[in-house]
Order: sequence, then C-alpha cells, then structure tokens
Amino acid sequence: MSNFLLLTFIFLVAGVITVPIASKFKLGSVLGYLLAGIAISPILAGLQVDVESLQHFAEFGVVMMLFLVGLELNLKMIWEMRNRLLGLGGLQVILTAAAVALVAIWLNQPVRVAIAIGLIFALSSTAIVLQTLNERSLMRSDGGKASFSILLFQDIAVIPILALLPLLAVPELAGVLEATLSEQAGTSLNDADHETLNLNLVEGMPGWMVMLSTIGAIGIVILGGFVTVRPLFRYINMANLRELFTAAALMIVIGIALLMSIVGLSPALGAFIGGVVLANSEYRHELEADIDPFRGLLLGLFFMTVGASINFEYLFNNFATVIAFTAGLIMLKILIIMVISFKFNLTGQDRWLTALGLAQAGEFGFVLISYSLELSVLPESMADQLLLVVALSMLLTPVLFLIYDFIIVPRYIKKNQREADEIDVKSKIIIAGHGRVGSVVNRILTAKGHETTVIDFSSEHLETLRTFGFRVYFGDATRPDLLEAAGIGEAEVLIIAIDDKEKITKLSAHVLKHYPHVSIITRAIERYHVYDLWFEGCREIVRDTFDSSLRMGRIALETLGLTREEADGFVDDFRVSDQQLMIELADLYDANTPIHQNEAFVEKAKALMADFDKQMQSKHQH
Repeated sequence: MSNFLLLTFIFLVAGVITVPIASKFKLGSVLGYLLAGIAISPILAGLQVDVESLQHFAEFGVVMMLFLVGLELNLKMIWEMRNRLLGLGGLQVILTAAAVALVAIWLNQPVRVAIAIGLIFALSSTAIVLQTLNERSLMRSDGGKASFSILLFQDIAVIPILALLPLLAVPELAGVLEATLSEQAGTSLNDADHETLNLNLVEGMPGWMVMLSTIGAIGIVILGGFVTVRPLFRYINMANLRELFTAAALMIVIGIALLMSIVGLSPALGAFIGGVVLANSEYRHELEADIDPFRGLLLGLFFMTVGASINFEYLFNNFATVIAFTAGLIMLKILIIMVISFKFNLTGQDRWLTALGLAQAGEFGFVLISYSLELSVLPESMADQLLLVVALSMLLTPVLFLIYDFIIVPRYIKKNQREADEIDVKSKIIIAGHGRVGSVVNRILTAKGHETTVIDFSSEHLETLRTFGFRVYFGDATRPDLLEAAGIGEAEVLIIAIDDKEKITKLSAHVLKHYPHVSIITRAIERYHVYDLWFEGCREIVRDTFDSSLRMGRIALETLGLTREEADGFVDDFRVSDQQLMIELADLYDANTPIHQNEAFVEKAKALMADFDKQMQSKHQH
C-alpha cells in the first residue's frame, strides 16, 4: 500500500509542479507532462517501477478521450467527413508506411522488417494531437478537422495492422504465428497483460466467426447506446447520488472497452463509436462532466510515462543515429501530408497545422513494437531504437506546435494582409469597426442622413458590404497615420466598435491625448474594461451585452409574476443605480494596480453593493 501511495505522490507532485510552469510559458500541458516524466525517470528507475505496465494502464485515458470526442460528433457529421476520413486518412497511412518501408530497405533492412517499421511509424499520437488542438481551440479549424479525420482512420487501421504483423514473422516461428494470428487487441505482450489477453474469445476461431463476432460487438454498442442508457440513468437518478452517475459513466466506457478487447478490436475505436451513438442523448453533458476528470488524469499519467520511458543511456550511446532517424521521420511525414493535402483543399496555415501536428509516431507504436518483438518480426536491438524514436518524436510534438504558432501563423497573417485603402471621402463621423456593433450604429446614423467613414480590418467583410453600397475602408483604425488620413483632425465623433479590449483602450487614449475636441463613444468588452476606459478619460462608454442582459432580466421578472410596468420600473432603477455605482467606483480605480490589491476600491465596492441591494429591495417591495 505504501509503495502505491509513494508512486502516486511522485507522479502528482511532478505534474502539479511542471505543468503550470509549461502552461505559463505557453508550451502546453502535454510538454509539461512529458518533461515531468523525464524529471522523475531516475526516481522511478531507482524504485524499479515497471513504467511499461503503467503506460498500458494510462492508455485508457486515450479510450476515454475518444469517447468524449464521439460525444461531440454524430452520425451526420461522420458521414459528412467520410471523404477526408477515407481519402486523406487512407492516403496518409498507406503512403507513409510505404515511404518508411522503402527507406528501411534502402538502409539494408529485410523486407518484412521494413514493412513492419513502415506500419508502426505510419500512425500518429491521438492523445497528444487532440489534447493540444483542444487546448488551442483549433479543433474546429480546417486543419483541426483534417487532423481528426486522419487520426480516426489511424485508430481504425490498427486492427488490420495487428492482423498483418504475424504474417511478417520468420517461417521457423510458424507455431507462434498460428497462435497469434487472430490476436488483434491493442495491448503489449508482457507479464502484466496475460490475464487480459486470455479474454480474447475469438482466438482460434475461423475468419467468418471472427467477422460475425466483430459485427455483433459493434451492434451491441450501438443498440445499447440507443436502448439501455436512458433507462439506466433514470434508474440511477432514483438514488439521487452524484457518485452513482460517475460510476455509471465509467461503467459504460470500461464495458465498451472490455467488449472490444474480447472480440479483438481496438478499445479506443469502440469507445469512439459509443460516444457517437450517445451524442444526441440528453445525458451527453452528464457523461462529459463525469468522465473528463478521469480522462485528464490518465492522459497526464500517460504523457509522463512516455517521458519516463526514454532510455537516455541508449540515446547517448547512439545519439547521432537516433536523432537522425527521429528528424527524418518527422520531415518525411510532414512532406507526405503536405503533398496529399493539396487534393483535399487544405491550404495555408491549415495545411501546416495538419502536417506539423501529425509528424510524430503514436502511442500505438509502443504496442506494435512490443507485439512485433514477441512475434520475432523485429530484433530486440532494433526494437530499443524504434521505441526511442517513437518517444522522442512524441516529445518533440509540442515544439512543432510552437513552430506553427510563432512562425507559420504570423507568416500567413502577414501574407494575407493588404495595404490600407486610400480614404478619398472624409466625414465628421468615423466608425472604427463594422462588426455586430458598428454595423448597427452605422445603419442608424445613415438612416438619419449622416455620412460616415467606416474603417474595418476584415477585407472579406468589407468587400461584401461594398456590394450593398456601404462606403467602407480597409485598415487598422488604431494606426495614427490611418486615423489622420481618415480626417480625425476635423472629425466631431469617433465611434469605437472594434472587438479587441487592448486596441479599444489604446485607440481611446491616443485620440483623447492628441485630438481632445473629438467626442468618443466606445464599447467596453466587460465591466472592468469600463474602468480602464474611464481611467484614460472616456465618458461615453457602452458595455457589451448590458442592454440585452437588462432585457433578459426584465423578461425573467415578468415570468416570475411582475407586471410589465413593475418589471420595467425595477430594471430602469437598476440600470441607473448600477451606472451611478460604477461612476463612484471609477474614481478609485487605478489601471496600474491589480483590482484585488486596490484595498480602497474593494472596500468601497463591498459597501456600495450592499447598500445597492438594500435600496433596490426597499424601493420595490410589494
């Protein structure tokens, strides 16, 4: 018991210390976990911890992650992505496997060994890529969708790869081949796994029975999702215990994974299918909330075991060779994805996102290498080298995403920028930004007969507006030279409607300082932004969503029994009192002091809010 607690404590301490540091420097949580694993690897070696067994346990985090991914999709979305799933994913796996195999043959490896290496390196890391894409909110981009399609196809491809590897074994091991031909479970053949492997009920069955078992298992998952989940959760709801919902959510995922393992399928693939089936269930959000913490912890543990599994002694003794193979693999996979992406209309930074994101080997590589070693497809010395290449390529993935962030994205932003339009007609009213706020203001003013000069930074948006007869100009309204060209010196009103907190504050401060005669009407992104603008000298400040929030509050009051007149009166008083409260607090606000450290502001706010509530309740008592 004490050994288990010590090991758990070591991993938790490493993660808690390293990941926040990595996140602070925008390196991402994945790199933080990998570095944590590297840091504790000497301790684990000293304690003689079986890191490989821990890694197989932590791989269940990948199963949970794919279940949650499935919950975000549905059958219609899967059908819509079929071309990329089969085309882009299929081409990537086939071409990468073939290219790597040819390189291995060129390096004098036997054909069977070369094919095995190609199949191992054709896969990428579902865990690292999806985690990173979600953290950076890139899953909904074209590059993110393409990456997901390829990863999903790779997870499906694990099944035929596991079936193919026994065929690559040497002839004299025919007895071993026959015993393992139908072994398709994505698990490593070490001592800790024998109990799991014995649960494979399709071992030794004829091919047609294996196929029927596979179809039956998938059918059970689909039918169970549609038929049994709702009654199950209704039954659990009778106990009104939160922990039972969590237990049921885990039971569903573990049950699906177990069923897939029994029939020799990938547990991750089965979990994904189960998630898709439940995507339209009313319990979808409940399942997400219950499973997500376990998914995060297990994935973190998995990444740490990857870092801890790096054999630094072997790396230092074969440094040039291992680094060359790792770099060569990454560059080869980038090249292949860049080439095939043209056929599927991936362009610009989306193409780079997919290529850089999927350039590593994947966690299934550890499984396939162990399996190939057991089948005598790969010699042990080569297996050690391949394991190191897989681990290092995964370790370098966050660095590739940093290259995307700091080199690729700025390059395409700069490339897509165009010169600001020449402003040939000036007016007394300048509107900075023509989005959902500026467009309404502009329509009101033009409807009244006023002429406006609109400046917006979205060229595609402006081209559309021009087709409808609006006089708009492309450019960054925060640039002093462009403001001068727009006639700010002769303007009477500047309406700031851009959707960027820092830029709004910067533009307001510049105009107040250099053109004090101009009346500024500006939007504020949130409440504390109002204080920033007030601090700079703005007085006509409109809070985003404030008026719509007041309307929603009024409707809620009516729903709760107030008449329309009573609700209107209460909301009007609230609006006036809230604005007065903000004005009183604004005089104590200091933009150079964090608000929670401004004691005078905090104390005044507490007193005013308490008095505010009492006055409102007293004035509108029934």
